[in-house]
Amino acid sequence: MISPDLPEDPKDRNFVTALARGLDVLRCFEPGETRLTNLDLSLRTGLPRPTVSRLTYTLCRLGYLEQEREGGAYTLGVGVLKLGFGVLAGRDICDRARDVLRDLRSGPNSYITAGLGEPYRAEIVYIAVHRSREDVALAMHVGARLPLFRSAMGRAVLGAMSQDEREHAIRAGCDDQGLNEAELRDTAERAANEYANQGFCTSYGDWRRDVNAVAVPVRSLNGSRIWGLNAGGPSFHVSREELEHHYVGELRKAAEILGLNPGQASDSSTSSS
Repeated sequence: MISPDLPEDPKDRNFVTALARGLDVLRCFEPGETRLTNLDLSLRTGLPRPTVSRLTYTLCRLGYLEQEREGGAYTLGVGVLKLGFGVLAGRDICDRARDVLRDLRSGPNSYITAGLGEPYRAEIVYIAVHRSREDVALAMHVGARLPLFRSAMGRAVLGAMSQDEREHAIRAGCDDQGLNEAELRDTAERAANEYANQGFCTSYGDWRRDVNAVAVPVRSLNGSRIWGLNAGGPSFHVSREELEHHYVGELRKAAEILGLNPGQASDSSTSSS
């Protein structure tokens, strides 16, 4: 899992390889995993165990990892949490998304969960979410991850990406997750066509067999950032027809509001009320 962003030119003096390897170690922790050993980290990164040992020692000293006294396994430290909150604190879109997601979640179907996510390599990371009003709900939360190529939110982002950005995502899917390149290219092309033809993307049982969802991309005002905005829920309560006939329109309106800068968003909300 060594980062595919390592430069092809080994003489690139601006690239700090040790830093990239340290970040690769932190990325080894998957959702639901709390403990990894040096051997686990070595196998996942492809780095020699002595190198991993030096990296984990340094990350422990800095507070990004913690080592258990018994067994010596590592867990993520509070330093990572602090970085995560720092990232979220710097995103005004998360604050503006609260009301938008609440309104989406409060529509006619009480089983709908609405979320906003940001792409990272071959995944989508939730940065804001409003869970459904029912006990039976998608177990999504800030920090949860979706597959970029199999979720409605991920496909919406793929559909709005430039060709270069899609190539980067495909490379990450191959290198990080060992996915088949031909299948990723086919999925990316279908996502681009779906978005171009109908203005939204879907996932009916593709991510999870019991989940239906639709999504649209959200573009930043200057076009430099793309997020995904979705609405979905359990397939036995949330039908394809309802998603496409009601929630797609609401998602489009919400995406337009979120894509504005804060001042414009306030003006838009005022004028529409």
